[in-house]
Amino acid sequence: MALSPFHEMERMERMFDEFFKHPFSLLTRTPWSRSFSEFEQVHAPHVDVFEEGNSVVVKAEVPGISKEEIDVTFKENVLTISGEKKKEEKVENKDYYQLERSYGSFSRSIFLPTEVKTEEASATFKDGVLEIRIPRTEESKEKVKKITIH
Repeated sequence: MALSPFHEMERMERMFDEFFKHPFSLLTRTPWSRSFSEFEQVHAPHVDVFEEGNSVVVKAEVPGISKEEIDVTFKENVLTISGEKKKEEKVENKDYYQLERSYGSFSRSIFLPTEVKTEEASATFKDGVLEIRIPRTEESKEKVKKITIH
């Protein structure tokens, strides 16, 4: 599997986002903890954003929740996916060997690099993957724009 050369930069960006959401979480971090806010919040979903035909497509991994627990909003060319993974009832009288799954709110905002028709957007959810398709505007389909010099 080939990794993107920007993989580590994307990981660092997520860490900075997490820090600014929960700045005091660094104080409770231990060498064996997996993330800054492991017990506070579910991590923002990983996304792929690409063009397919005349649409911008966003695919987000949101496993373990139903489509009713996901909100998708759009404002000023920023698409936001948010929701909450509800905690299951704790199993009583059991000795856990590991307890790693996290629960809570999540949010991910994605700036779209082109103008889109939000009123024609559609979304599907299957097997833990949310797919959002948004048609591009006619103006955004023009690859080269000539600027007149006065």
